[in-house]
Amino acid sequence: MDAGSIALSILVPVFNERYLVAESLARLATLEHHPNLARIEVIVVDDGSTDGTAQVLSAFAQERAAIGGRIQWRFLAHPHNAGKGKAIQTALAQATGDACIIHDADLEYHPADIGRMVIAYLANNADAVFGSRFTGSEVRRVLLYRHQLANKLLTLTCDLVSNLNLTDVWTCYKMVRTELLKSIPLSSNDFQIEPELTIKLAKREARIFEIPISYFGRTYREGKKIRARDGLLAMLAILRFGVSDEIYRADEYGSQILARLSRAPRFNLWMADAIRPFCGDRVLEIGSGVGNLSRALLPRKHYVASDINPLYLQTLTNLSAERPYLRATYCDVSDLASFPALAQGYDTVICLNVLEHVDDARQSLLNIKSVLAPNGRAIVLVPQGPWNFGTLDEVLGHRRRYTRGTLSELGVQCGMNVRAMIEFNRMGTVAWWLNGRLLRRRRFGLGQVWLLNLITPLMRALDSVLPIAPLSLIAVMEPDAEAALSPPPLDSADPVRG
Repeated sequence: MDAGSIALSILVPVFNERYLVAESLARLATLEHHPNLARIEVIVVDDGSTDGTAQVLSAFAQERAAIGGRIQWRFLAHPHNAGKGKAIQTALAQATGDACIIHDADLEYHPADIGRMVIAYLANNADAVFGSRFTGSEVRRVLLYRHQLANKLLTLTCDLVSNLNLTDVWTCYKMVRTELLKSIPLSSNDFQIEPELTIKLAKREARIFEIPISYFGRTYREGKKIRARDGLLAMLAILRFGVSDEIYRADEYGSQILARLSRAPRFNLWMADAIRPFCGDRVLEIGSGVGNLSRALLPRKHYVASDINPLYLQTLTNLSAERPYLRATYCDVSDLASFPALAQGYDTVICLNVLEHVDDARQSLLNIKSVLAPNGRAIVLVPQGPWNFGTLDEVLGHRRRYTRGTLSELGVQCGMNVRAMIEFNRMGTVAWWLNGRLLRRRRFGLGQVWLLNLITPLMRALDSVLPIAPLSLIAVMEPDAEAALSPPPLDSADPVRG
């Protein structure tokens, strides 16, 4: 598809709007000839209406089928009223466009603003664009001051929790990249979906923009549905989603589990400080995740952050938007063809918590060696202690744990000299054994991650004196120009798994 155009999915939740819904949908025709819309689909969900809305929608569908046009219409229905949030989730499941936008059926918003939002979305490489009713729109109906005051109070609270500076969280017009939106687990069935979506977008570090839109609010007598009770529920929802870190749907990459571990910034900084003295100016980081380590090591002359998870890659791409020295790209450590090329070679390749996941660690390390400059070095962190292999290793996809001897031998097999071997995080060994071996847990509790972040300064201070085996080993390896590659041992397929 042309970079200057997108396919747009318009999600329309409808409940008891028989007098307005046909006109609201008809106005979407203003988008038919928008130059930046390659395809338009409208997904209407009747949320168990009881006032004759279903009959109006049926007649409208027949009319549109006869008229034709570029817009593709789809009409769905809930057997019972489930709430706006649930209707949006039903429509989202059917969406096939590049981006989705929510459109209410009550004539409070005009679709002409959608076209302007599309332009802002494309021009700024956005993940989301919010239409604000309070930032100088062309026209706004004047009424319901107390309602606006409550809206601003809720927006202020949501901004404090999410650390955003939005002016209108409760706007209907939210345009979000479909892939991103579908990867977020939405649980709200009512108006609480507004703060839930906003806070989770913030936690996913989405690039959010805001533009002014027109607003033609209606009174409660005219059919406005949101009530004071919804405001109280919204405040509770802000607090609930502010604490929660459920921001990824379950997937093959274990995105949610790894994202939870990123909630310990002090621990990530400790890891960065451990390897910082060995890092040069031309760095390739393999398995960057959402960039926690990358941020701690930046800026550098040339830094490539990579991953195989497309959701993490989008976050890394956003991170690189205002950093000209940072590049985000796909890289699979087991596939040399996927490595980003650099003519002079990298003086540092960082590979933390990756080799334990691959089938052939030897080939992966050889791939790393092949992109190093002559005097370059690889920094490799792996889990230590085959005896500590447990359920947490299984759920994270670990195939093995290492010892100092097996990690050094791996380097020798690949023609690499180990210049330094750092034992890292001794206190973590106890926690790993308790959770993964004794209690057989298969996930990290959010409270445990918060505790990890809290006590990291103590862990750092005691790490060199505790008489405990480390949870991880960090090997700093350099190519040995004179060494011949050693053949792998006969049991190299899985030599050190517990």
